[in-house]
Amino acid sequence: MKTINIRDAHEQFKKYLSEKKRSSSTIVAYGKDIQQLVSFLGELSKHQAHEVTKEDIQAFLAKMAKSGYTPKSISRKLNSTRTFYRFLKINEYVTDDPSLLVSHPQYQLAPPRILTPTEYRALRDAVQTDPRMFAIIELLLQTGIRIGELASLKISDIQKDTLHIPHIENRQERTIPLNKRAKDALERYLEIRPKAKSDHLFITKSGKPFLIRNIRTAVERYFRLAEIKNAKVNDLRHTFVAHHLKHGVSLVLISKVLGHKRLSTTERYLEYIKDRAKENGLLTEL
Repeated sequence: MKTINIRDAHEQFKKYLSEKKRSSSTIVAYGKDIQQLVSFLGELSKHQAHEVTKEDIQAFLAKMAKSGYTPKSISRKLNSTRTFYRFLKINEYVTDDPSLLVSHPQYQLAPPRILTPTEYRALRDAVQTDPRMFAIIELLLQTGIRIGELASLKISDIQKDTLHIPHIENRQERTIPLNKRAKDALERYLEIRPKAKSDHLFITKSGKPFLIRNIRTAVERYFRLAEIKNAKVNDLRHTFVAHHLKHGVSLVLISKVLGHKRLSTTERYLEYIKDRAKENGLLTEL
């Protein structure tokens, strides 16, 4: 076994995640979680990776709970710690993994926020006079793509009847059908899109790519204008899933369109769907 200072191990861990092509958001989240762990261990005068015990990790999670972190957030920090220890074992910095002896806190997943037809029609009405945001909202609602995927779209990704989603970090490339509502909204936006060197589909008035954080802020502004309470951008994706499951579209097809790695991720929506139609293979408009 090799010895390593736990702060040095933290830096190496972030490089390891990058080399494994983990998403930038995952690297940031894991990096922050392990930074908190490292700081806590420093308070205990634990500076070498092999010195850490099960009790130390339990004490760290207990401190997070006292600091106001939810059970779900604490569970995520334990997952980050276990990933960190897998890295330590691979590199022979430890022989045992104390994180495996620590249990996850119990918590229930909140049900997804699914917009009603009345709500997403009100959202359309609110955004009607803004062709760019209308296209963004319609594309999110009609295709179920992630906001990060939407922000990364290039003009060339818009094809006749399909939308090409390129490989982004650890997410697979895929092709999604475009229905008439989505195509009409995109055509209307492209007619007024500013001329720019950028080949990003959605850009600002100055021709720069429309960033994720600004897209999210703009969408949430229209939620407020439409008087839709407690809604976030990802709820458009939830609504896409719920609508198609209710209308009998197969789980396998929806899972592929969404880019889910596991069918079980799509299956969990079934408990929120009442009166599901007979299964068919057709995507419909919302």
